[in-house]
Amino acid sequence: MTDKVLILGANGRFGRGAYKAFSGAGWDVTALVRPGKTHRGKVIEADASDSDALGKAAKGFDVIVNALNPPYHKWAELLPVLTASVIAAARTSGATILIPGNVYNFSTNPPALLSAETPQTATNGKGALRVEMERSFRDAPNIRTIILRGGDFIEAEKTGNWFDSQITNKIDKSVITYPGPTDQTHAWAYLPDMTRAAVQLCEIRETLPRFADIPFEGFALTGDELITAVEDATDKKLKVKKVPWGIMSVIGVFSPLIREVVAMRYLWNKPHRLDGTALEALLPDFKPTPLRAALRQALHS
Repeated sequence: MTDKVLILGANGRFGRGAYKAFSGAGWDVTALVRPGKTHRGKVIEADASDSDALGKAAKGFDVIVNALNPPYHKWAELLPVLTASVIAAARTSGATILIPGNVYNFSTNPPALLSAETPQTATNGKGALRVEMERSFRDAPNIRTIILRGGDFIEAEKTGNWFDSQITNKIDKSVITYPGPTDQTHAWAYLPDMTRAAVQLCEIRETLPRFADIPFEGFALTGDELITAVEDATDKKLKVKKVPWGIMSVIGVFSPLIREVVAMRYLWNKPHRLDGTALEALLPDFKPTPLRAALRQALHS
């Protein structure tokens, strides 16, 4: 029997990638979309914040991908509601929950290597909200949850992430913009690889702990290494510019969204990488895409 997966947030970055990855692996895939919204695949219309509606929609599914990602400045309002709704839906359906995690959960002065054992001591708003969200899933009885934790996305789609909207958006003018010191390591995840790993983890879900926190190593690159790799992938010598954080801070006084972006600036100043040991042990045959191939796909799509 073909496994069935319901993708929440299927029009977002991870959700869209997960839809492709599960479909490519032969799963029966359905996207949950808000009433009136569209998706090019099979859909169910429902409001994910409506616990009853989501519970009805989720019946019969083996996995729920919780890729819901409200705007930064609405996390405090919406994350608790969405979390409770997804937990209730999983309890009703018996489905395993797969969640794309990030590195916000750790302190603003994180250790260089981040693993499932690293204390999650975030004190900033978004990090603390993520910690609380994941704790809710961990503490929910009789719910199986997989957190696949990755860095910033590199992907072929133009979705407004750091890589495409700020760092490489002026490549055609031979300019690359980097948000922090170029000698500090930053965690990146090639999205097609991360979603492929997510599918493979869901295929072995019954063998995993009830709450599995699994880092996705991806690429750990200094700014200099990323710039050199982008130059190699584009066959261009690039002029390096800096993100105008001062201007963004001023804009943030009036824009809640930009204010939240500025609050996460520390991730560009503090070296960090994700420990891939656990994922390698679980998926020993998983082969990540080489950096040059990933960048060429992202930049030439």
